[in-house]
Amino acid sequence: MHADIKEFSYHIGWRSRGRHAGRHVSTQRGMGMEFRGHTTLLSYPDPRRIDIRQTIRDPLEQVYVRVFNQKSASPVFAIVDLSGSMSFGKKQSKVALASEIASSIAVSATRNSDSFGLIGFDEIVREDWICTSAFKPHHALEVAEKLHEYVPASVGSAGIQALNQHLPRERSLVFLISDFHMPLEELENGLSLLMQHHVVPVVLWDSSEYKSLPEFGVTSVTDCESGEKRILFLRKDMRSQIIASFEARREAIEALFMKYNMPPFFVEGEFDADALTEYFHQFVAA
Repeated sequence: MHADIKEFSYHIGWRSRGRHAGRHVSTQRGMGMEFRGHTTLLSYPDPRRIDIRQTIRDPLEQVYVRVFNQKSASPVFAIVDLSGSMSFGKKQSKVALASEIASSIAVSATRNSDSFGLIGFDEIVREDWICTSAFKPHHALEVAEKLHEYVPASVGSAGIQALNQHLPRERSLVFLISDFHMPLEELENGLSLLMQHHVVPVVLWDSSEYKSLPEFGVTSVTDCESGEKRILFLRKDMRSQIIASFEARREAIEALFMKYNMPPFFVEGEFDADALTEYFHQFVAA
């Protein structure tokens, strides 16, 4: 299924509370291999788990069974920024790249027996770009594929501050896909409301935004968030200032993400699923 979509491996660093069987350590009792302790047969009526030794030791002659934790599923979400700046891209738009990454997350979650949901936002959370969490992500994959052709309007991304209202109470793995070209205060407000979840910021940058500018000459630039156009007379020192401002921006958002213990995953160009697998080995304790 979906053989053309790149997959990656991931794991979570907490015990899932999900009742649906999956591949993550959990707090749920069931047919697993992780020994949890003993209880009486009356409390947990499963004769297959009777522990003869523990039963013999009990002076009250109660029958004891071994209790194990099962492996459980965990909710996984892809949240995609649909604001104006996501329309930028030399080879393909950032939204198209986000579509590819969201599809990869959906297929990877399904292979891991996890549920998957998708949420889109710009200046608001977009009800028309929401797919509720499900263990069969066919609808979400269809929506992710539609994103490939979507052209964002010239609007901002204030909706990041309302995302928490559309996520479950249960701790979830959340991939937040954006270029994060938004006010830092707005970004911090959004991140502070997502702290109960494990958030992976997927940062989409395009080198042509700042590295491919000419050293000298007249160029036209457009603010994708507002649609405002400006004519710039570029000189070498101005080009250097633009590059330096992008590097400073990178450091600023990295520092903000780390403040909330959310190491960012940068994608500049093509999406590398293997690199995302390595991200989890490096930053997420198994």
